[in-house]
Amino acid sequence: MALRVVGAGFGRTGTHSLKIALEQLLGAPCYHMVEVFQHPEHVADWHAAALGDMPDWDKLLDGYAAAVDWPASAFWPELSKHYPDALVLLSVRDAEAWWRSTQNTIFHDPGDHGNPAWRAMVEALFAARFTADQHDHDACVAAFNENTNRVKTTIASDRLLVWQASDGWEPICNALRLPVPAVPFPLTNTSQEWASRRESADIK
Repeated sequence: MALRVVGAGFGRTGTHSLKIALEQLLGAPCYHMVEVFQHPEHVADWHAAALGDMPDWDKLLDGYAAAVDWPASAFWPELSKHYPDALVLLSVRDAEAWWRSTQNTIFHDPGDHGNPAWRAMVEALFAARFTADQHDHDACVAAFNENTNRVKTTIASDRLLVWQASDGWEPICNALRLPVPAVPFPLTNTSQEWASRRESADIK
């Protein structure tokens, strides 16, 4: 199965909502960081990719119709080239709001999810394709804005969808030429929900 959607947005830009929405629209799984937690055998591939040794994308992403969120979104240049017919979906939000959200959630205390290799992979990924210091405001915001600008100036407009969570279903469905579902767009994984899961030990 070839990817139909390549996500190019950073974590905390509505990527978990996108995962759920795309799975509903495409009828197949969407790759997201939660998939790495469920497939620890993927960690080595992503770590190698962060070091410049790209995996067999078709093998790693076999069975998935889309990929959003880190680690996949860090490799949107490679994935968009490998899957030339895929829509490139850049999820965005206000950079300062994004920064605050990361500090209250994913960058607050990443931990290792019971797998030290996962933490090593993330550190290598961020050093190579984001910033090594996730608590440096200026570095993080600069990396966020640089990624947004790079996607917009690299991907052809007829292949690119710039989207934010408040846009809901319509732009995605229009870009994929699919009908709009008769249900509300799934808005999930807010900072409050993330904190509640962490307190209940769902996130360690």
